[in-house]
Amino acid sequence: MPSTGYIFLAVGVAMAITFLLRALPFILKNAIQDSPLLLALNSWMPLGIMVILVVYCLSMIDPADSRLAGAQVIATLVTVAVHLWKHNLFLSVLAGTGTCVALANGLLPALL
Repeated sequence: MPSTGYIFLAVGVAMAITFLLRALPFILKNAIQDSPLLLALNSWMPLGIMVILVVYCLSMIDPADSRLAGAQVIATLVTVAVHLWKHNLFLSVLAGTGTCVALANGLLPALL
């Protein structure tokens, strides 16, 4: 078992690194405020994050479980349709999640 001093030192180093990494953006804020890289990341990151999430979620669908897979595919289509219709992220995610939960739990058995 490591000594008490070693444990305190390890926790202290971890705390210092965590604090510095969280404070760094605020320290460098003025230096990077008009950076072309930051402006490009600001415009592309939301789309990139959504693409990564969609690909991840769709890759996790198990075709062997046809009921759940069908619910997830239908919920994805409902999410896209509601978003294209209303252009409201909250409403589209709520509709897709509700559809998936309802179909997966057999609340709407006529669809599957």
